[in-house]
Amino acid sequence: MKELIVITGASSGIGAAMAKAFSAKGHPLLLLARRLEPMQALQLENSLAISVDVTDTEAMKAAITEAETQYGPVGCLINNAGVMLLGQSDVQDPQEWSKMLNINVMGVLNGIHAVLASMKARKTGTIINVSSIAGRKTFPNHAAYCATKFAVHALTENIREEVAMDDVRMVTIAPGAVETELLSHTTDQAIKDGYADWKEDMGGVVAPEVIAETAVFAYEMPQSVCVREIALAATRQQP
Repeated sequence: MKELIVITGASSGIGAAMAKAFSAKGHPLLLLARRLEPMQALQLENSLAISVDVTDTEAMKAAITEAETQYGPVGCLINNAGVMLLGQSDVQDPQEWSKMLNINVMGVLNGIHAVLASMKARKTGTIINVSSIAGRKTFPNHAAYCATKFAVHALTENIREEVAMDDVRMVTIAPGAVETELLSHTTDQAIKDGYADWKEDMGGVVAPEVIAETAVFAYEMPQSVCVREIALAATRQQP
């Protein structure tokens, strides 16, 4: 059996597309998200779906232990779970900032913490963190969201340097606008309308399946090669 792949935020969008892509390659899967039914509906072979909040460190560890009992040690963790709550910094509810920081940053760190020691001990493993173009440059109404994604870029590169000699790979994938449910999390309707117009102006955005193919590409490189960062977006996306 091939290596176990763990995917957070696997109930929709990029996470669900990644689940299908790695399953097609013959990998057993641990699918994690708060919504259980959409993951079960994927009906993927050799997959275990567990309802987990990525901010719950112990729940993350327990789910991974359960999957490893069935499928062996984690070969690749994909930290994909995230929320995007856009707003002006002087009017946005600070609770939205806390939610993004907890899921987008602490959730990533919790996943890494759950698998990294084992990977270092085995001298192999890959962790792919799904960030955003907003982790490389700023956008209007994105201040807190950008802060979380800049953090993902920074922590990924920092840990990559720390574990390079252990033959563990740390990869950042930074998509531009992707056709997912992410925008629906934003509560400001005017911002949502403007974002939708922007997507239309560029003639459409990237499909989740493209991001999944990107993750498979990075993972399937030889273990001696680390694709440190991939930034990709629709050709017509200017910023």
